[in-house]
Amino acid sequence: MRKTNIKLRNLVFYQIYVRNFSKEGNFQAVIDDLDRIKALGVDVILLMPIHPIGELDRIGKLGSPYSIKTYNAIREELGTMQDFEKLIKAVHDKKMKIMMDIVYNHTAKDAYYHENHPEWYFKNENGQSCSKVNKWTDVYDFDFSSDKSLWFELLNILVKYSRMDIDGFRCDTASMIPLDFWKMARKHIRKVNPKFIWLSESIRGKHLKQLRDMGLNCLSESELYQEFDIAQDLDVEPDQKAYLKGEGSLRHYLEGLRNQEQIYPKNYVKLHHIETYDSERIAKRLNNDLDKIKNWNAFMFFQKGAALIYAGQEYASDILPSLHDKDLYNKPHDLTAFFKKLTSLKSRSIFAKGIYDVHMRDIDEVAYQTFKNDKLIYHGIFNLGKVKGQLDVNIKDGRYRNYLDKKIIKVENGKIDLKSYPIIIKEKK
Repeated sequence: MRKTNIKLRNLVFYQIYVRNFSKEGNFQAVIDDLDRIKALGVDVILLMPIHPIGELDRIGKLGSPYSIKTYNAIREELGTMQDFEKLIKAVHDKKMKIMMDIVYNHTAKDAYYHENHPEWYFKNENGQSCSKVNKWTDVYDFDFSSDKSLWFELLNILVKYSRMDIDGFRCDTASMIPLDFWKMARKHIRKVNPKFIWLSESIRGKHLKQLRDMGLNCLSESELYQEFDIAQDLDVEPDQKAYLKGEGSLRHYLEGLRNQEQIYPKNYVKLHHIETYDSERIAKRLNNDLDKIKNWNAFMFFQKGAALIYAGQEYASDILPSLHDKDLYNKPHDLTAFFKKLTSLKSRSIFAKGIYDVHMRDIDEVAYQTFKNDKLIYHGIFNLGKVKGQLDVNIKDGRYRNYLDKKIIKVENGKIDLKSYPIIIKEKK
């Protein structure tokens, strides 16, 4: 978006699935934990969907929060609309922002909208409501070409929540919804809150082509940037996952990060993540190796853009709570102090305005990145594979203190000895 402020790159998001965030599973439990979350260095609370869940063909005992029955109500187990407003105020009192997850591509099969406006839905060759893809069995997709009254119904819902002082929307499967709808929505919301934040979830590359080959309209991430401020880091996620599975090289992932500098607008903002509600915990993928967990978290925070913490990540949780049932995360390690260092670093101006470079090296298990301005250079060296040896670095010879643990790092003949832990060095020009 032309007017997007690049200071959004300094933000730290904290994503909460209220049902599985606590034993109580309600808004009050989130309110009770806000002091801890704030102290972690979080700027934005990002809530997963909080609306009533459909019952028809429900997956699991409690159902998916992305199978929504109506947008105009709050799921009873979480609290009332008044409780939600109380949470919004409590977050603002802590000088944080709060954003909602908006799911407009589809609804539950027994949604209010399907019962009252079946003409708003996508139909198969037999004239029956269906989803465009068969991944989820508990939803029907909207057809935005069917009737503009659908657009205005959904727009009114967005305006309603923005007037309740919500600070932004994360728009699920935004690629499947016409850009003109997002343009209309942004125009109206701007009148309520000029600083409103729009975060998109796009369709991944190969899947986007498949949908287009099926004759379906599907927006690329570049198209979404016309109306959205921030995009989830899904374009490079396949390469990230392939490397973590041992099926691809780190180089492909690094090349993807570097290419973002070339293919997106100058003021693009990414939301980087290494785990979310639909990707396995990084701790589990790394076999609970604490050194690797720290390297990956530091690597993610050091990338250009905002950073996402999925609740439990700060405890190196290796349990990804089920979307469909009551399921709490665990707390094997308390990495709060480590995360505080990362969030403090992320807030510095250089990480929004500085020149970002991804440096390719022969060692495929190590990521080396820099941010620089006319006075400073920050070097981030992340030994993701815990390999031994030396790394060529663009740092003047000397002794430097690692920002993360205060250990001394020696640079000799333009090389450093690789450590098992992440290294962040500040060099004065």
